[in-house]
Amino acid sequence: MQGFLRLSGWLDRIGYRCGQLANLMILASCVISASNAMIRYGFDWSSNALLEMQWYLFGAAVMLGASYTFQRNEHVRVDLVYGHVSERKQLWIDIFGIIFFLFPACILFAWLSWESLFLPSWAIMEQSSNAGGLPRWPIKFVVPVGFALLTLQGVSELIKRIAHLTGQAVLDSKYERPVQ
Repeated sequence: MQGFLRLSGWLDRIGYRCGQLANLMILASCVISASNAMIRYGFDWSSNALLEMQWYLFGAAVMLGASYTFQRNEHVRVDLVYGHVSERKQLWIDIFGIIFFLFPACILFAWLSWESLFLPSWAIMEQSSNAGGLPRWPIKFVVPVGFALLTLQGVSELIKRIAHLTGQAVLDSKYERPVQ
């Protein structure tokens, strides 16, 4: 189990780095948005590239930040039952959800977005239809990558919960990480 916990730690570091990158993307998106508004109203000039860059950064932040959000246990959860059961049952609910809902959905979405969203766009080097717009294929690449990262974070979370159930690790309740 220690090898799996080391793998979990490695996957958590990837998720953490993606979360930090997502934070920077949100900041950059805000700066570009504010700059674009000041330029548009102050100088009566606008740029489709800046507007699209703002959208791309926000979209990439959402896709890359999802794994970090899951790692921090800050994702949306329907709490009708979960909050009213023991910690052990919560772990079993998490394990069931990861295996039967998260993995199938993320793997399916990663595969579909790779096959029908990114590859066709990349094959033709798709460009924005807006004058002065950006290439579309790079942002379409982020979609399958985001789902793949969320799948990997799911592997990490599954390892941690199994380790906790078997008494091989104790989870920090705030961040769902094994406590050393």
